[in-house]
Amino acid sequence: MVHNITLNSQLTKRSIRLLRSTHTAENYHLNDLPGTTPPKSGWHRVVNNGTVIDNEVWDMPPQYVGDFLALIPSPLGLGKQELFDGPWVAGFICEGHTLDAALNMTSYDGWRT
Repeated sequence: MVHNITLNSQLTKRSIRLLRSTHTAENYHLNDLPGTTPPKSGWHRVVNNGTVIDNEVWDMPPQYVGDFLALIPSPLGLGKQELFDGPWVAGFICEGHTLDAALNMTSYDGWRT
């Protein structure tokens, strides 16, 4: 599972462990999501002019998935993300309606910066 910094404590409290740092395939944008507290970023897949976004893959045992899903605030959700080396993994996605007012932060290359 790939993660978003604002939910990091929810991962670590459940002893979910980081597997690796990586990045998405070259077809994503990263946006600052307006009106979210604390501030959150959202990935979305694009057809043109995408880039790689820094990411992390975490190991989440199945018994934590339901509990974790309940903690994910709108406009975030879980879906599939394509990594640069080919696999698709569960990760954070963003509801499309929020992107109209979102600030494109793709040039920062990832949520850490």
